Amino acid sequence: MWIYEKKLQFPINIRRADLQMAKFLFAQYGGPDSELSASQTYLAQRYTMPTPETKALLNDIGTEELAHWEMLGTMIYQLTKDASPEDMRAAGLGDYYATRGKGIFQQSPSGEGWNAGYIQVLDDPIANLVNDMAAEQKARAAYERLMNMTSDPDVIEPLARLRMREIVHFQRFGEALMSLQNACAHIYAKG
Repeated sequence: MWIYEKKLQFPINIRRADLQMAKFLFAQYGGPDSELSASQTYLAQRYTMPTPETKALLNDIGTEELAHWEMLGTMIYQLTKDASPEDMRAAGLGDYYATRGKGIFQQSPSGEGWNAGYIQVLDDPIANLVNDMAAEQKARAAYERLMNMTSDPDVIEPLARLRMREIVHFQRFGEALMSLQNACAHIYAKG
């Protein structure tokens, strides 16, 4: 069960429109390695985790990834809310506007809609945690690239916060992996 606080995990207050940046942010909103993909992956993987601690970890991080997804949607909205149809078209978002208007839809920057094939779930907890660590590193790198694409501090600050949380998630998954590997070694040593 979750308790939803009706506020963003980190405040978003973007004052200037930047449609190109909004387009780039779709990578983390609805692309294959997006926050949405990570949240759905972790929340599905938790069922086959062998310990209450790893189940709880995946539940916690999967839920936090949904909060990150909400932050990105807010950023995209604030970057595009005052744009005219002509502005959308000039920024390479004409097809998007024609299809979605200014609604925030789960897609990649190139326009491919998010799909459940992006969710990575196995019945092997070690493989899942290694996958999750890689996903967190991909997200960290994506946020670094996104930060390099803007000079707007109103955009950089929340991206830096998201990047920092990916580093923490990577560390937590690494701790869980070591714990499970130690537990498995103990079991295998008994024969």
